[in-house]
Amino acid sequence: MGEGEDARGEKGVGEGGRVRRGAGVLLGVLVTPLLLLHLPLALLPGGGGAGAAAVTDRLAALERARRTAFCGDRHPDRYRAEPRVLRRYLAARAGTGLVTAVVLGLVGCGALLAGLLAAGAVRGSLGWSELAGQVLLGGVLLFLAVQGLLSLAALETRLARDCFGPSETELLRRRVTELADSRAAVLHAVDAERRRIERDLHDGVQQRLVALRLLLARAGRGTDPRRTADLLGQAHREAGDLLTELREVAWRVHPSALDALGLDEALAGIAARAALPLRIHYAVPGPLPEAVRTAAYFVVSECVTNAAKHSGAAAVDVRVEQDGARLTVRVGDDGGGGADPAGGGLAGLRGRLAALDGTLHVHSPHGGPTVVTAELPCT
Repeated sequence: MGEGEDARGEKGVGEGGRVRRGAGVLLGVLVTPLLLLHLPLALLPGGGGAGAAAVTDRLAALERARRTAFCGDRHPDRYRAEPRVLRRYLAARAGTGLVTAVVLGLVGCGALLAGLLAAGAVRGSLGWSELAGQVLLGGVLLFLAVQGLLSLAALETRLARDCFGPSETELLRRRVTELADSRAAVLHAVDAERRRIERDLHDGVQQRLVALRLLLARAGRGTDPRRTADLLGQAHREAGDLLTELREVAWRVHPSALDALGLDEALAGIAARAALPLRIHYAVPGPLPEAVRTAAYFVVSECVTNAAKHSGAAAVDVRVEQDGARLTVRVGDDGGGGADPAGGGLAGLRGRLAALDGTLHVHSPHGGPTVVTAELPCT
């Protein structure tokens, strides 16, 4: 695991994650006697010498391995806490482990009493009113016990993060670095987009304007009415092509339909102008933030353009779906693959998404197919 990974434990997914966390809690309780034996060493000034320091290191390594294997923590490998921090963590863990063991013991006793009450109710030696009162009291105590266990687990996670890294200060420093990097990526993407627009204007629109001017000049100097009519016809067609190219440039800068009609209509505009058949599945129930819909539009536009120019694909499939507070844009084609995730266009998209705390994943093996997935928070 890299140093850039945090220690904020991954949330377990499904039953397997809950079972692993439960096993981790039980193992933590079993380790508690060792931590209690180590507690006098942790309280000694200077840590008790080299032998005690070695014991501290071994117990800390055991705790780190337990948190990683059962609780899903991701601690940076090269982060090493000071001996004083390790001793403080092990002392705190001894306390939380002891309290956890007591709470689990109370839960076990409660389960045993519940069994005795159920047996008494079956035999008829316990009245229903008394049984109802005992069940109510037991439910309240069980709720408090569960809340206590959850609070202890959260406290243990926080202690492990502070000890094994990264600390709150380190997390803040990384966040500042990420924001600075994303800002630099956005500036780079903006500069690249400006250069592309300048190139489009210079190589496309400007050349057509020069050709139109020459056609009009030749028509103005002509003496043959038929020849003049031909030149004016060419100038008319050139003006139409020029208008079409200007609209294309304007759409690539920022499509007006995106603000006026929404993302779905803007994507329909991409499909109408695309050189490949484009299938669009749009499942977004409500309006999106302006920055999110703009980023999603450019993801689709860039991927469709790349597919038409480089992939040799016969069709492109676009899926835009919102799941809660996250928008997922998936663009796939049936071309030859081999797209470079570090290429200029995709790198610019990655920088644009990173500025919104979004991600871009490119899967494009040689031989295809290519699938580009973007995820954006909608908050």
